[in-house]
Amino acid sequence: MITIRRIEPRDREEWTNFVLRSNNGTIFHSPDFLDYHPEGRFRNHHLIIESKNGTESIIPGALTDREDGTWFRSYPGASYGGPVFNDSLGLSKIEGIVDELISYCRSQGFRGIELTPPPAVYYRRPHNYLEFSLVKRGFEYRKRELTAVIDLSRLGEELRLGFRSSALRGVRKAVKSGVTVEENPDFSLFYHVLESNLQQRHNVKPTHSLAELQRLRNLLGGDHITQFIAMEGGEVLAGMVMFHCNPRVTLAFYISHDQERQALRPVNLVYMEVIRWAKQMGYHYMDLGTFTLNMDINHGLCRFKESFSARGIFRNTLFGTV
Repeated sequence: MITIRRIEPRDREEWTNFVLRSNNGTIFHSPDFLDYHPEGRFRNHHLIIESKNGTESIIPGALTDREDGTWFRSYPGASYGGPVFNDSLGLSKIEGIVDELISYCRSQGFRGIELTPPPAVYYRRPHNYLEFSLVKRGFEYRKRELTAVIDLSRLGEELRLGFRSSALRGVRKAVKSGVTVEENPDFSLFYHVLESNLQQRHNVKPTHSLAELQRLRNLLGGDHITQFIAMEGGEVLAGMVMFHCNPRVTLAFYISHDQERQALRPVNLVYMEVIRWAKQMGYHYMDLGTFTLNMDINHGLCRFKESFSARGIFRNTLFGTV
């Protein structure tokens, strides 16, 4: 028998440790990550599912009011969410957890549930039991995006053999132009490039302010967020901020460049050096982020990421009424 209840402050240590030893937990499921949001920004509603054997699942979440009522959803301020599972759980127990979550939300008078679980590559032992259980119970896909994932294990010691000639031409151009890449913890060096690029190309701001990025690293620890910058002549031309989601996957949360200097191909060199670093650090996969939006494909971005051996993996959001 399993039971479900809201997480309380006394559960924090168990919550943190459970995510670390789970099958599919990421930093986005951890209380330290969620703490960077100011109190009151979201209506927190985190859940824990227990049995006589202990914790079976942690489900970070928040409540959102929509036209048809209140919905329980994956945490709005996190890339991935949904239930975190004990590594030993099989299909029948995961179905039981889904049923318990649905019953709980129904008993609270919620209208529905929306979840964005991590892609399969984030799992210690990959499976589709959660999505199977949800779809079997009438859930549908609200969004199915493609995120570009590099399987680092298939790249040999000579990384260049795994990349297209177009990617390597850009790397050679950057090196010939005197561009270098370094790991640097000072977010302020790259942030103005990121901010300017997003404003010019998409008329949006970065997801995190500079202060929030610094706060996140302080909360999570310096080993969970790493920044790489491409330099030439003392100027920052490009950069990449990596979120190390779990021992298997590192995520390129921010990738950007100075548009006026893109002819030097600094991003190509950043990709090459960060891929080399991620492989040396023992990550299995490197997630370069999505190249689709509402299933519309950015073909140029897709080709560029594919040129470095990335391939698209589903990043799904499911929803269903209860």
